[in-house]
Amino acid sequence: MIFFWAVFDGIISFVTPLTITERGLSKTTMGLIYSSSSVFGAVFDFILSKFLKNTHYRRLFVLMFALCAAYPWLLWKANNVFLFVFCMAIWGLYYDVQNFGIFDFLSRKTKPEEHSSGFGIIGVFRSLGYLIAPILAGLLIGKVVGGKPFLFAFFFLVISFLFYLLLAKPAKTEKDEFEEQKAYKSVNLLAEFHLWEKIGKTLLPVLIFVMVLYIVDAFFWTIGPLYAENFPGFSGFSGLFMAMYTLPALLVGWFVGPISQRFGKKRTAFFSFLTCSVLLSTLFIWKSPFVILTIVFISSIIGSLAWPAIKGAFVDYITESYQYEKEIEGLCDFFTNLGYVFGPTLAGFLADKSGIGGAFSILGVIGIITTVFLIFHTPKKIKVTVG
Repeated sequence: MIFFWAVFDGIISFVTPLTITERGLSKTTMGLIYSSSSVFGAVFDFILSKFLKNTHYRRLFVLMFALCAAYPWLLWKANNVFLFVFCMAIWGLYYDVQNFGIFDFLSRKTKPEEHSSGFGIIGVFRSLGYLIAPILAGLLIGKVVGGKPFLFAFFFLVISFLFYLLLAKPAKTEKDEFEEQKAYKSVNLLAEFHLWEKIGKTLLPVLIFVMVLYIVDAFFWTIGPLYAENFPGFSGFSGLFMAMYTLPALLVGWFVGPISQRFGKKRTAFFSFLTCSVLLSTLFIWKSPFVILTIVFISSIIGSLAWPAIKGAFVDYITESYQYEKEIEGLCDFFTNLGYVFGPTLAGFLADKSGIGGAFSILGVIGIITTVFLIFHTPKKIKVTVG
């Protein structure tokens, strides 16, 4: 289900900026519109954690598919800034709903020691979808976007929904094996804010780490495709550069479970990302495109351990504190969206000031400083309590 959904979302992600600029809007306006999806996502994180208290992953995925089906049609019809911003709100919402559904599914259906493995496997299929989607979109788009990519995206969404039906059918009769009865509390919006504040203070080190991870991801997707400008004689460099970044997740996801079980989820996440950041910090030194591609590939292999490991830690917190599940999920998504809000802006600014290679090197230094600080200031055992 996730694989075909990722192909759908990857095609839509590819055509969205092209569609906006084809309707006569400038690239600057397009960038501001594009980043608004993460602003909306951050707002929705708080709202969803309040109103999705007892919502099962089956209902969350149904809502996700409904929003996904609406988005391509709305994007195709949009012809002004207001309508495009409305589309970004739909985009931010369906992505958040999907994340909530995945967290809920894994907390119900997997053991705590399997949480990192679960995210690793999901990451493999998601990454494969996002690897295939731009290739398909590029083949479908001519001089203008046209309707083909939208039709193909909807086709993959339908296939994903059919797999959801296979997932949901047995879930109606099967008992959740690893989830105890949840005791959610009904609280007003102000009380919800205070819950976020208290839980956020407890989880702040790992939440900051999540934000930095997604700042890195935003860097690659924002200025990675522009890196080809540095190597005009290397045809297709930007495509290979992005492939070297996305491919390792397909390879590493299968092995993160045993590694995190041996060394711990947070230690695995921190030290793999630290090594990744050290390698990225050297990019400004190298002039050979082959060396740069090799460094990106190796750093991405190592850094790919961090994503499922830290998300596995969050599922642990959910499993241990069911009554605060939606708050934990909401905070994780909120900091994810913060990463996507800050990342593109920082990437563009640093690329203008230091060049693209220099921007990635500065990003590596930021990663090193942040991770070293977190290693020494993150408690070994984090227990989510509100009192």
